Amino acid sequence: MSDFRQRALDYHAKPTPGKIRVELSKPAETVDDLALAYSPGVAEPVREIANDPEEAYRYTGKGNMVAVISNGTAILGLGNLGPLASKPVMEGKALLFKRFAGLDAIDIEVKHRTTEEFINTVANIADTFGGINLEDIKAPECFEIEQELQKRCKIPVFHDDQHGTAIVTAAGMLNALEIQNKNIEEAKIVCLGAGAAAVACMELLIKCGAQRERIYMLDRKGVIHTRRDDLTEHKQLFANNTDKRTLEDVMEGADIFVGVSGPDLLPPEALKLMAPNPVVFACSNPDPEIKPELAREVRDDLIMATGRSDYPNQVNNVLCFPFIFRGALDVRASAINDEMKVAAVEAIRSITKEDVPPEVLKASNSESLTFGKDYIIPKPMDPRLCSRIATAVAKAAIESGVARLDSLPSHYNDD
Repeated sequence: MSDFRQRALDYHAKPTPGKIRVELSKPAETVDDLALAYSPGVAEPVREIANDPEEAYRYTGKGNMVAVISNGTAILGLGNLGPLASKPVMEGKALLFKRFAGLDAIDIEVKHRTTEEFINTVANIADTFGGINLEDIKAPECFEIEQELQKRCKIPVFHDDQHGTAIVTAAGMLNALEIQNKNIEEAKIVCLGAGAAAVACMELLIKCGAQRERIYMLDRKGVIHTRRDDLTEHKQLFANNTDKRTLEDVMEGADIFVGVSGPDLLPPEALKLMAPNPVVFACSNPDPEIKPELAREVRDDLIMATGRSDYPNQVNNVLCFPFIFRGALDVRASAINDEMKVAAVEAIRSITKEDVPPEVLKASNSESLTFGKDYIIPKPMDPRLCSRIATAVAKAAIESGVARLDSLPSHYNDD
């Protein structure tokens, strides 16, 4: 057993099993405390909420509570291992919500026989929470699940594997293109992978200016093109009218490569075919589509990002999902829409271009960080992320009409 494996097991097992627990937010020491907390005092907020459901935000923890829900069908890179096996990941997600955004989160693992059963289960418990984070649900079911729950629930439902990845990817991509003196509107994009993250990344890049007809998406059978008759609904959105069939065919002259597929699937020979000053996001975890060392041997003019923390430019969902929920819940948003996602993208981009606080340099073991090829995305421990992204998202929710509150909470700092 490797040292790291044992450390990971010990971390989760000792001194108390798991990574989260419930703590009280009100005193419960005296008879009077208990009379207020439970019977008979609890009847008063019950009556208020029965008269006006919005009062649940005043008298309960609903407005600061996120449910992290999975069926375990796509756990990390490990595959379909079932709901219970996903529990350490969902607890980890809850830990991140609390650590980075001060949000209380509880993990819920759902056993089901059909997609409809899963949807019904989540929809039936949704009112308990201020928001729902779907996690580790395989494609294509994840698309139907999210879309149906967004219709049926009055709170934000957000599949982070899709949209969190897309938001951080878009922010880093736009910054990288700026450094490379390219623009998204004219870029030729190759996307290796056609699952939930791939579709969401490309759709958000389109929202940011990319041209759908200049995107070439590949699955296990090669280029997704209009003559194929085996495409799912979401793959059909990226069926390109082209005679190109292989990765090498579409990499010729490409400005951008986005990998959300598997390890070592981008050959150096294909990387050589890209246009000058390419941008390569090899995001397969833990092993990227091409190792950065190998990529730089082939192309010294590229900007590269991966999903790993031991290389520059880590595409890490924790850069956005806690703060998107923070902003959404603080204005009681009913959804997380495209306007809120784009606002998050722009907030992340802007932070990267500013001076990096000393505490961030220390936490990231960096002597200096300056906007450039090796710093296109902020570090996850940057304290500016929460206030800046949450504020941008909350404002976008208000302006786009999905917020129940018409102004930011008083504790928000417009600076």
